[in-house]
Amino acid sequence: MNDPRRTLLDLFAAAVAAADPARCVPPHLPPPPRGRALVIGGGKAAAAMAKTLEDNWPECWPDGDPADEPPDAQPSRFAFPAVSLMMTQVEGLVVTRYGHAVACDRIEVVEAAHPVPDAAGREAARRMLSMVGDLGENDLVLCLISGGGSALMAVPAPGLTLAHKQAVNKALLRSGATISEMNCVRKHLSAIKGGRLAAAAFPARTHALLISDVPGDDPAVIASGPTVADTTMSGDALAVLRRYGIEAPEPVLAHLASPASETPFPGDPRLARSTHVLVATPGMMLQSVAARARADGLEVHMLGDDLQGEARELAAAHGRLALEIAGRMRAGARPAVILSGGETTVTMQGTGRGGRNGEYALALALALKSHPRIHALACDTDGIDGSQDNAGAIVAPDTVARAKALGLDAMAHLANNDTYGFFGPLDDLVVTGPTRTNVNDFRAILIA
Repeated sequence: MNDPRRTLLDLFAAAVAAADPARCVPPHLPPPPRGRALVIGGGKAAAAMAKTLEDNWPECWPDGDPADEPPDAQPSRFAFPAVSLMMTQVEGLVVTRYGHAVACDRIEVVEAAHPVPDAAGREAARRMLSMVGDLGENDLVLCLISGGGSALMAVPAPGLTLAHKQAVNKALLRSGATISEMNCVRKHLSAIKGGRLAAAAFPARTHALLISDVPGDDPAVIASGPTVADTTMSGDALAVLRRYGIEAPEPVLAHLASPASETPFPGDPRLARSTHVLVATPGMMLQSVAARARADGLEVHMLGDDLQGEARELAAAHGRLALEIAGRMRAGARPAVILSGGETTVTMQGTGRGGRNGEYALALALALKSHPRIHALACDTDGIDGSQDNAGAIVAPDTVARAKALGLDAMAHLANNDTYGFFGPLDDLVVTGPTRTNVNDFRAILIA
């Protein structure tokens, strides 16, 4: 292993490739309906998923009864009697983050703000609800859902405004709440999340292709589950606000106290024709990277794809583990890599710039104590860590020493949540631009 930095970057590239919509979407396209095929979607991968769908949706199908096929059946031109041909073109609307668009021919792509919603996302979501409202039982709503969809599909519940949702969202992002807790609140303040999109489309059949970015891959949490029944209640959302000391606007509290804020529960007849399939997950991503690492001669230590908690605390624990493994390695042993995924949190205490992966990387650099044989990388697979332009950062044995030579105090930057300002001058930010997919965080610690 002559170049640890290159090895880490190659592993991250393999992580992103494993969740590329062009690779993971085509095997899961359903058969066409007898009626219309309407595409609706939201998330950082939504535009790339839409483009892949267009590229792989056949113009003609053998005339038969494709709607009777299982919703997750793989399409085949030979599934039905080849007597005549039927045409079912796709059309629709998806919303993605600014800078994540991909040009499509028949599916409209709208860009909007993330992680705090804006008017563009609100209007896109309103249009989606209008588009599915007049469909019949022979029609299919094909939903392309990925991480980020919760903020991007941001139509408020009746009686609430976009400003109300923005205020709550900003407070949640700074609070240290988990993604499940944040999405619990978001669902009960929305007119489209928590199964409401599928309910609005009924009696049409709804089928969602999901790229998971959440620990545990719960479809009800991915983008706040617009097509999936919700098991949380408004009281749970109020409990989250209380738990993190969030002072929500009075209309928000009044709405959450109202029965109108409850989402469709399991067993709701409006969701009887709604199905979904996971096409990419953090676990699938990590297994693909592990295979690549083993092929490159690395010994793999897998910590799991669903790790949560404060980024700096997880980094401290991983640092201790890496030092322990390094201490056990004998001369001539194969290099090792510790892999993990999931979504950490950062409770903001300072005024700096950065994201949870930068926070993890800086805390890890301190925990590793400049060990000469350990390098690491922490990046978000969507290419954007927090609200900056980097995916994450790389840690080397001399990270803290090089920073000190530049007058950068690692402890002070960590205390100020200013990891972007720390790794930037070191040229250790990983900048990929939008990857147009999202299976959450990827972390690799390389032990030579």
